[in-house]
Amino acid sequence: MVFTIDMLRSHPGELGGFSASMDQWVESVNKVDDLTVEFVLKDSNPRFQLDYFSVKIYNSVYIMPEHIWGDQDPMTFKFYDAAQGWPIGTGPYTLASVSPTEFVYVRNDDWWGAKTGWRALPQPERLVWTWAGPPETRAALMGEHRLDSLMDVTLGTLQALQAQSDNIIAWYEDLPKAWVPDPCSRTFEFNLGREPWNDPEMRWAINYVIDRDQIVEIAYESSTFKSRHFFPAYPPLDAYVDAAEAAGVWDTEQLWTTDTARAAEILESKGYVKNGDYYEKDGQQLTLDITTHEAFIEKQRIAQVVVEQLQAFGINASTRNEAGGTWGDNHAFGNFESRMGWQTCGSVNEPWNSLDTFSTNWLLPEGERASRNWWRWQGPAAEEYSAIVEEMGTLPLGDPRVEELFIQAMDIWFDELPVLPITQAKKIIPFDTTYWTNWPTAENDYIHPPTWWQHTHYIIHNLQPAQ
Repeated sequence: MVFTIDMLRSHPGELGGFSASMDQWVESVNKVDDLTVEFVLKDSNPRFQLDYFSVKIYNSVYIMPEHIWGDQDPMTFKFYDAAQGWPIGTGPYTLASVSPTEFVYVRNDDWWGAKTGWRALPQPERLVWTWAGPPETRAALMGEHRLDSLMDVTLGTLQALQAQSDNIIAWYEDLPKAWVPDPCSRTFEFNLGREPWNDPEMRWAINYVIDRDQIVEIAYESSTFKSRHFFPAYPPLDAYVDAAEAAGVWDTEQLWTTDTARAAEILESKGYVKNGDYYEKDGQQLTLDITTHEAFIEKQRIAQVVVEQLQAFGINASTRNEAGGTWGDNHAFGNFESRMGWQTCGSVNEPWNSLDTFSTNWLLPEGERASRNWWRWQGPAAEEYSAIVEEMGTLPLGDPRVEELFIQAMDIWFDELPVLPITQAKKIIPFDTTYWTNWPTAENDYIHPPTWWQHTHYIIHNLQPAQ
């Protein structure tokens, strides 16, 4: 533990977001005894354990083995050598093979957890995580009972699968079928360091063009609902949004309003004129390039609807997919104009974490890898907002002043609209019960259904052979 934290602190921002966070917060970390580690923080942070050492959403700090990593350069070390049994971990499976499209794990029958009686060995002897091609190919494989689970599909795909087999299940037996909401709402995001999207009025113009009801109907087949905030619609967070609405600093009706006449008025006030199908200024057509992650059909479908809406209005918008690694790097380095994302993700029971994603404390120039504020929100309003959020971060959860500061922060954020809240994320995750049963469902709610987060071992431990 001490080794890992010190390694992260010594490479701030270079080893992912946790390295920046450990450098930001940790003054020192010391071993007290074999079961106790003491952190000395640089500043008050009541959320430190919650944010970094609990699987609040999907992950936490990964602890690396010092006896392997100690003499390595963490910037270049791959931690993969099949002959030496690398990587190693504490779970009941070891990595057997890896390729650009597939990871295969085999059960370690000598697993310490079973030997000590902590938990029985899971039933599956072999786990295969595979990239099985585009959505239609993946669905065809599941229809042939060659995949036990799919990451996320459309409602139409699920219904087609269930028409083929009674063994295909999802979170709900009836509509909307989906697990909603996922903790990361869907947001339309701009590079705020680039003109003209560094102008909040231009961002509001885009917002007035977007029709969220149409997105829900077409992109989601009505399997989710539109967002009134960038938070996931969880009761503890809803209460904060309710307070902001009651204070008059957050106007959901305005956010949800589709008003192309108002959008046109804003563009014309900025010097844009309609020339044929599109707006232009100084002879330059107003365009908007929207990138999406190649693996996520949900975001791709949102972007496709948004492009149609912007095109109909007079903005020459287009969308394109990028490979996951490229998409992530472009986001971190600011190499994008706009994107369909979910990077306001962070808060589930209190507001600070998601609010902090916009803080200017994380601001870096385009071309440098950012750990947060990937959108490069900046300027006096962003600075004022960030000071409020920084003060909030020093308060314990539940302190009455958190709500007061949240309202102040939202008063600034709503006018600036650095990202556009679009929809609550849904996950339609089909499971095939032909070979394995006891998958999580609304009726069998022992854990939520995503299979790509750190809780997935809990699903695997609960699976039972169908025969």
